[in-house]
Amino acid sequence: MDLTSGPMWAALFAIIVANILLSGDNAVVIAMAARKLEPNKQKKAIFWGSAAAIVMRVILTVVAVQLLSVPFLKIVGGLLLLWIGVQLLLDNEDDADVASHGSMMAAVRTILIADLVMSVDNVIAVAAAADKAPENMRVILLIVGLGLSIPLIIAGSALLMKVMERYPFIITAGAALLGYLAGGMLATDPVDKVWFADHVPNAEVLVGITGAVVVVALGQLLSKRKTEDKASS
Repeated sequence: MDLTSGPMWAALFAIIVANILLSGDNAVVIAMAARKLEPNKQKKAIFWGSAAAIVMRVILTVVAVQLLSVPFLKIVGGLLLLWIGVQLLLDNEDDADVASHGSMMAAVRTILIADLVMSVDNVIAVAAAADKAPENMRVILLIVGLGLSIPLIIAGSALLMKVMERYPFIITAGAALLGYLAGGMLATDPVDKVWFADHVPNAEVLVGITGAVVVVALGQLLSKRKTEDKASS
């Protein structure tokens, strides 16, 4: 592994940022699942639940990264990521209906199940970030990046949610990052990669920037319409 590789460090940073930005809901689920445990068991449940969820996410993401070489899959993933980015900007936070448990193992099981259900956005975003790394480093970077995310998610997700509420521009920046990654996926699918390379200079960057702009603009437009609909009803 070349520790001086710019693309490697950029991909590692993108993996960590994307995973943390998209783990706020997961932190809520973890807190709700563990809230009825005895105090000495809460920290254990939070740690093991988060660690097990990250391991599961590594496996899912490794599979996703390998599948990104399949024609049209990057296009589908990119469109899904654009949608996720728009949703991140909408004030449409559904209350998680997660039962709390008195057993630590039951709490960890609940955390894992909930994380699996909610991890589609994380997997797609992290796979897109890892796809920018040199091919021989992707799996290692996924493991390192998601592993480093464990303590950051445990310690920082609740704080991040509070900061997002106070400083909404952070949510916009996160959505823009997803749009940028989505644009890169759309421009590098095996089906259209050659066309973009021949007709659009720096296609991955330019389409990525376009994706970021589209997500932010569309998200704000839909959010504004939603607010107006609520006001008129």
